[in-house]
Amino acid sequence: MLPLDLSMLWESADPGDALRERFGFDGLGAATAWVGDALERTWALSVFSCPRLVISDQNAIIWVSTDRGDLVLKWSRAQERFPALESSTRVLHHVAEHGVPVAAPLPAQDGRVRVTLDGPLGPLSAAVLPEVTGHWLDVADLDAVRSAGSTLAALHTALRSVGHLPDAGAPSRPAQSGDPAQGPGHWLAVVDRGLAPEDSRRLARMLAGAPPLEREQQLVHHDYRAANILVRDSAVVGVLDFDGIEPAHRVDDLARASVYLATRFTGWGPTPRPARAALREGYESVQPLSADEVHWLEILTLWYGLTAIPDGAGMEAWVAAL
Repeated sequence: MLPLDLSMLWESADPGDALRERFGFDGLGAATAWVGDALERTWALSVFSCPRLVISDQNAIIWVSTDRGDLVLKWSRAQERFPALESSTRVLHHVAEHGVPVAAPLPAQDGRVRVTLDGPLGPLSAAVLPEVTGHWLDVADLDAVRSAGSTLAALHTALRSVGHLPDAGAPSRPAQSGDPAQGPGHWLAVVDRGLAPEDSRRLARMLAGAPPLEREQQLVHHDYRAANILVRDSAVVGVLDFDGIEPAHRVDDLARASVYLATRFTGWGPTPRPARAALREGYESVQPLSADEVHWLEILTLWYGLTAIPDGAGMEAWVAAL
């Protein structure tokens, strides 16, 4: 029952070393044996094979074929994040009940959707999800991008009904200030590297004339991009990775998605303008924006675009996308 593939998601580290040093598994055999035992004891699942295991920082994802279909087991050893991970998994369960295309967590035998398991080096926070089949969003497929926009609007509706993260502590990142100008204003005053000075001045002018943003904050995804969106036949079939949900204005989430939608793992390029327009069109087909929100969408999209400009290679493309 050895995985056919062991890899790192982002890093250049040796995955075998990472598996041993971060999680205490002395090889693939030890890891898959632990997985099979954990799934049988906690979720009453029989595991037939483990075709793939991926490591990302303090987290791991393993794909498993079971008597209840193809599933994914995700675990984390970052104990300081356990309460937020538990909360985000319950939110994911809630979002699935509202019909948003997500991988709804599979409850354990005791009904919990997130479980703390004993790992070789300490506790691991784990959840089991169905495997969603599809391909990563291609921003050149504008119909798919419009579907991504309408799905994001539906997701915001479902997340707004959650209110705050339920029962289990703080979100994974501190909540933003209620003033949406605080981020761009602080960035202009303290962080701006001067890579696009004309656009920085334009941002300052837009901020100076910005109306108040009356709509309240809510939970948002805040990592809505190609690497977390699965598509079939130009329609979104799965939104992934709810580990970073946090309170913010919905237009902030849309702006962030507009800038980062094209990024996919190590492929880090700006979102083309037609795709940005299609994303907004799809979003507003479900949830129209107010005039104030449109103004702030332009401000925040410019700000996120400015903060994304890299030093060196790729800078020109990001500046041109502003």
